Amino acid sequence: MNKKFLTILLLSLLVIFGSCKKWLTLQPQDGIVREEFWKTKEQIQSAVIGCYASLLADPAGKDRQLSDYLFVWGEAKGDMISPGIGTSNDELDITHVNTLAANSFTKWSAVYRTINYCNTVLDFAPGVLAFDNTLTQTQLNSYLAEARGIRALMYFYLVRSFRDVPLKLTSTASDDDLQFLKKSSQDTVLNQVVNDLLFADSNAVFSYGNTASDKGRITKFTVKAIEADVYLWQEKYTDCIASCDFIINSNKFGLIAGNGGWFNTLYYNGNSNESIFEFQYDAQSLNNFYPMLVSRPRYYASQNVPDNVFTIDLVNFLNKDIRAEGGSFRNDNTIYKYVGVSGNTLRTQDASYAHWFVYRYAEILLFKAEALNQSGDGQGALNLVYTIRHRAGALAATDLNPSPGDKNGVADFILAERAREFAFEGKRWYDVLRNAKRNNYERLDILLNMVALAVPPALQQSAINKYRNKDAHYFPINATELQSDPSLVQNPFYR
Repeated sequence: MNKKFLTILLLSLLVIFGSCKKWLTLQPQDGIVREEFWKTKEQIQSAVIGCYASLLADPAGKDRQLSDYLFVWGEAKGDMISPGIGTSNDELDITHVNTLAANSFTKWSAVYRTINYCNTVLDFAPGVLAFDNTLTQTQLNSYLAEARGIRALMYFYLVRSFRDVPLKLTSTASDDDLQFLKKSSQDTVLNQVVNDLLFADSNAVFSYGNTASDKGRITKFTVKAIEADVYLWQEKYTDCIASCDFIINSNKFGLIAGNGGWFNTLYYNGNSNESIFEFQYDAQSLNNFYPMLVSRPRYYASQNVPDNVFTIDLVNFLNKDIRAEGGSFRNDNTIYKYVGVSGNTLRTQDASYAHWFVYRYAEILLFKAEALNQSGDGQGALNLVYTIRHRAGALAATDLNPSPGDKNGVADFILAERAREFAFEGKRWYDVLRNAKRNNYERLDILLNMVALAVPPALQQSAINKYRNKDAHYFPINATELQSDPSLVQNPFYR
């Protein structure tokens, strides 16, 4: 994928998809889509690439980047970050379990904007067959697979963050297309997610012929990674293992060796052999992580991270997990993955183009480990965990050494290893919630113990009491959305 072309598309999206003013901020200008576009396969491709461009930034420049929301949604309710001087009151409220409907981080416009771009492709791309006789059905289906794969991923983020959400499967292309939608249940939305993934699975390509596209666009391997994640959330462990095995048995991916070049290869350069899907920021499309984490830090690694997540070898201070200091954070607790070069050297602001890491091979191994453990194969799960730990040089103090037959003990070990492996990659809250809610919230203790660690002492009891109510585990519907759509009803905990 040509990165400069992708950057230019951020501007052209305003023309192709139009302005954003009404329901879910999705409405393009009348006439543009139907009358002046969708004549050639090249236009389909540009519209599909536009869907990826929308993952990087709002074309109108009025909304936060999607990765900003995903970082906050995945980390602010967890136990691995501490507020900095730039932390907003809205962010503190999330961390302190005091989120209200007016909180700006409960806006879902960035996600639905991308969904609408995908819906637009799905609605209008098939019509190009009537105009361009060089477009084959196979080519068309591969473009539709990309749109449905992205849409599935976006809805998966929504249901894990809000639970029940409006399910919009057609584009808002004109005033005539505007509609008010009630929320659909999480199960209904997840069924659609799986339906989209099954279509994408059958029609996505294995490769586009170049590394940037293979890591930055939906391939069959990306689809399998999303499937594994969704099936794990749904507690469909056999299906999760099958999706993981497809990726593992392809021999197309591997763990980057944990030597001196590990950080540079995996995080600074990006698109490594370990990568499956990354948001492709570059010098023309900068991310927001430098201002977020360096110039006026909104977040630091909490002291829990070096002290308890990774620990310290008190006998040999040079012996450390490569993912700890110099990997996930610096010695001043600066979150490092998105702003580091190597060692403790920071990027400059004009080099703030670290990718957002959605899926990589290490996660496939840990997805499979979690599914194997829940299926009764604790030893198989532990073998995969120790593969990850060996690459990282994990310290003996973090080896919980559970018995293979101790399902909860192995589950806790996997969860702790995920905290080390995916620190600050927007996964912590979802990991804890997935483990807590399993078997009808059999392990609610995991979530309550986490909040007791993360929230200031004066607020701990209030936060714990709130999180005893499973409705509180999801965000409220933003007040602006409630005002715009009378069909929406606030989530139960926030009424």
